[in-house]
Amino acid sequence: MAEPRTVDVQSFLDENPFSPFQWMIFGLCFFVVFLDGFDTAAIGYIAPSLLSEWGFERSALAPVLSAALFGLATGALLSGPITDRVGRRTMLVCSVTIFGVACLASSFSGSLSQLVAWRFVTGLGLGSAMPNAVTMMSEFLPTKWRATLTNTMFCGFPLGAAFGGFLAAWIIPQFGWRSVLVFGGLVPLVLAALIFGLMPESVRYMVANGASADRIRGVLRRISPSATSATSFVAREAKVSKATGGLGIVFSQTYVVGTITLWTAYFMGLVVFYAMINWMPVLFKDVGLSTTSASVVTALFPLGGVFAIFAGWVMDRLNGNVTVAICFGLTAVALWAIGRSGGNIAALTVLVVVAGVLLNTAQTSLPSLAAAFYPTRGRATGIAWMMGLGRFGGIAGSFLVGELSARKLGFDVIFLALALAAIIAAFALLVKQFATTHAATSIATSKEGTLTH
Repeated sequence: MAEPRTVDVQSFLDENPFSPFQWMIFGLCFFVVFLDGFDTAAIGYIAPSLLSEWGFERSALAPVLSAALFGLATGALLSGPITDRVGRRTMLVCSVTIFGVACLASSFSGSLSQLVAWRFVTGLGLGSAMPNAVTMMSEFLPTKWRATLTNTMFCGFPLGAAFGGFLAAWIIPQFGWRSVLVFGGLVPLVLAALIFGLMPESVRYMVANGASADRIRGVLRRISPSATSATSFVAREAKVSKATGGLGIVFSQTYVVGTITLWTAYFMGLVVFYAMINWMPVLFKDVGLSTTSASVVTALFPLGGVFAIFAGWVMDRLNGNVTVAICFGLTAVALWAIGRSGGNIAALTVLVVVAGVLLNTAQTSLPSLAAAFYPTRGRATGIAWMMGLGRFGGIAGSFLVGELSARKLGFDVIFLALALAAIIAAFALLVKQFATTHAATSIATSKEGTLTH
């Protein structure tokens, strides 16, 4: 008889080539994020048609535009602990199905109140889907490519939002605004079916929760036939009690400092992002740019997210906390320079592009940091709560600039305030780096879970 052979699942992922099976999981998670971007932005593209068809005032759009944002936050906060209990695959299928059904149902709305309600439900699904996609993908990745591929997956969000704009420009004149929501509902339902049929449960989750060796072996064999001879499996990371839920882990003494600093960084990053996206056209027009120029310069800001792939490559080779902190620090410098540039359109254009590259790179990289920081039993909760609470930073950013403008503060002061938010994010990550060094050492040297047979 062959001698028993125990396999550490992360070492297995690290030692074997990235397989077509893992690329399939990457593709499914990428399209979850892509459709998240599409459905999140969809309401903005149909807003002009709503105004003309239903004839209400522009101010009445506010509940419609914000309903999904509140749903996103709520969905993330609710789903994280549940995912750490029931599994990544189950929650991912459910969340994609929810936002698909809700988006499809919203296309049949006959009133503003119905549309607001369905957009909130859509947000619940979206808020659960993205952190679950991050969690699932991170648990199938080799360590040396974790940040690179997670950040690459996140590029699906701006691509999905941009695709929505092109689709809306073509489809609305022919079929009306409801067709955008029909598309945004049907495609996620197809994706949910594909996830249900093709994607297994996370191997790290199965080991941590005592799944059978046969079940784990069946998944790992799709990565490499060398798993066939394994008789038991283990995951090496920080020890946590099976009775401890996701929230208990996230707020435990080992992780609480990292939790607070990740929340702070994500919150402050979205303060800057939403303040820039929502207010740049108005602020730039106030300093002398034409409406067209202000819109074009603003449109350049989110495009920098694609540089997150390079940042992920750097994070996989150097220190992730410090890398992202530097990006936030340089973002602060760029924002301060925007405030000092006045109405110089050439300077504004260059600085907005630079700020967009730096901020979007930093913000996109934070889920990778969270995925690497938390153990399997608390990973979904940690990522979801960071992203869920961070959504309120987007709301705060919009109100911040509105309040500063109401107080008649100048262009330079407003951007200085945004620069301070970026500095706080950078400082938070440096605190995380220095305060959690001991915890990181423990994670690297201890084991979690039992051998499964």
